[in-house]
Amino acid sequence: MSISIVKNFPLDHLNTFNISANAKFFYEFKTLESLKEILNHNLLKTEKSFVLGGGSNILISNDFDGIVLKNSIKGIHITKENKNHTEVEVGSGENWHEFVLWCVKKNLSGVENLALIPGSVGASPIQNIGAYGCEAKDTIKKVEFIDLESKTIKELTNSECDFSYRSSIFKKDLKEKCIITKVTFLLNKKPINNTSYGAIASELTALKIQASPQSICNAVINIRSRKLPDPQKIGNSGSFFKNPIISNKKLKKIKVEYPEIVNYKYSQTYSKIAAGWLIEMAGWKGYRKNDFGVYDKQALVLVNYGNASGNDIIELSKKIQRSVHKKFDIKIYPEVNII
Repeated sequence: MSISIVKNFPLDHLNTFNISANAKFFYEFKTLESLKEILNHNLLKTEKSFVLGGGSNILISNDFDGIVLKNSIKGIHITKENKNHTEVEVGSGENWHEFVLWCVKKNLSGVENLALIPGSVGASPIQNIGAYGCEAKDTIKKVEFIDLESKTIKELTNSECDFSYRSSIFKKDLKEKCIITKVTFLLNKKPINNTSYGAIASELTALKIQASPQSICNAVINIRSRKLPDPQKIGNSGSFFKNPIISNKKLKKIKVEYPEIVNYKYSQTYSKIAAGWLIEMAGWKGYRKNDFGVYDKQALVLVNYGNASGNDIIELSKKIQRSVHKKFDIKIYPEVNII
């Protein structure tokens, strides 16, 4: 099999921020075999590499001086089922939202609250993506990956993935040491109907429909469509910052001055604070300078209105971080990976 490596490849259409940048080299792998082949190529011995999935959780700061490996491993297969559950094996290059729609169509419950999250299936365990009361870890059974040092296939069970809020072992101990190839999900045949996140319940009430995987999926799509810009029209990566987690003791102090602070219980002693609220209260919502700014409907989203550079967005994010810290004594950190 001949390896088709492209030189000076434009990445504009492969990142949802729509940042103009080029990769020194580019290679797209669609099978495990083609991935193994490129990993044994001499180019990988001399050039740094970066694995690109859906391009929805990255911010490109400059041209990439190395080889970008585009993950396009596809396939959705039911591997096992019983009266209560169905195991589904999914290629890491599959589109996440398309996978959610596939599950809903098959009446399989567990991921419907995560509809319309941009990106690939392979990113779901790395980020432990989450929204509206659910996280990827709730349904992931195991993750298959190729170890970059030994070039062998390995897998980790859910508990071995060390999942936490927007993180996993793939962002820590295994960062840049592996490439995820497949993710196996354990889905429910009986609807879970998680409407704990208030926006979903109110959306279902407004639509006058009962909770079901399909209706919850539709409700989430409606909510996200109202709050978040379409990357095809306005460059963005969705939520740019993670919601900070602070002690309840600190929250109590902040509530003295800001009793309306938006917060959620995280544990017995810690609470999760809505980063979007913090950013909005710091005066950034709707901010715009030249072609970059903060989305006017959701302060958690930084946007590229046309020709902004990655460094424009990075500098804006740093100003927002400093502003929020000064006002609330809370540090917020990017959810987006900056390369």
